[in-house]
Amino acid sequence: MYLVDSHCHLHDREFFSAEQAELMLKNATSRNVKQIICIGTTHDDSLKAREFAESHSDVFWTYGIHPESAGKDSAQLDSSSKKLVAIGEVGLDYHYGGYDKTAQRKLLEETIDLAIKLNLPCSFHVRDALPDFFAIVKNFPNLKPSVLHSFSDSKENLEYALNNGFYIGINGLATFAELSCYRDIRPEILSRVILETDAPFLTPPPNRGKINEPGNIADIAKWLSTKLGVSETQVAEETTKNVRNIFNLPNPESE
Repeated sequence: MYLVDSHCHLHDREFFSAEQAELMLKNATSRNVKQIICIGTTHDDSLKAREFAESHSDVFWTYGIHPESAGKDSAQLDSSSKKLVAIGEVGLDYHYGGYDKTAQRKLLEETIDLAIKLNLPCSFHVRDALPDFFAIVKNFPNLKPSVLHSFSDSKENLEYALNNGFYIGINGLATFAELSCYRDIRPEILSRVILETDAPFLTPPPNRGKINEPGNIADIAKWLSTKLGVSETQVAEETTKNVRNIFNLPNPESE
């Protein structure tokens, strides 16, 4: 069974040169990471993700406007592709002062509407804003099962998210930060988990201090298998199954 990086920014030339991106794709394949999803954060960035995905057989993309761009950018998706698998990353971020919360909430509603129109799930970025986020999403019962990317909130909010149909994106942050939400997790959580790198950010051990890349999904899977007391094969099987179900990815092993 192979692994999938469900959230990275390998298309972003601010962080990766074209040559680096190609090398990292090869590195990922060598570590059994056979598919990646490039996540859009602005209109222009999303189109770059589309371009990158369309030139690589096992890369997919999302269209998103990050909450930091609320009031500055808007969703203008006028064309699609077969490799568009979600709307995101979109959401709410109250972590730093100075953001327009009203604009963020308006943008979130607009992008969820777009996801429903296109029959796609969302990849949600939510930081220090889960009560408002949950209140808004309740108004959209037709939204497909979606992902809370880089979940690091409270144990109570983790349980609420799982009980209300969300999937949880676990990345390198969980491997090096003491996150209370993952302290006592059990193998049953695997039915609602997907793995992600958020490359170039949040590099897991043993490569802390280096730029993150999709191949490091293998290190996150290893950490999670140890945490749960299950095999790495089980982690790969269940998380990959979840990614394929959420984002409707093809099976590269049958091609």
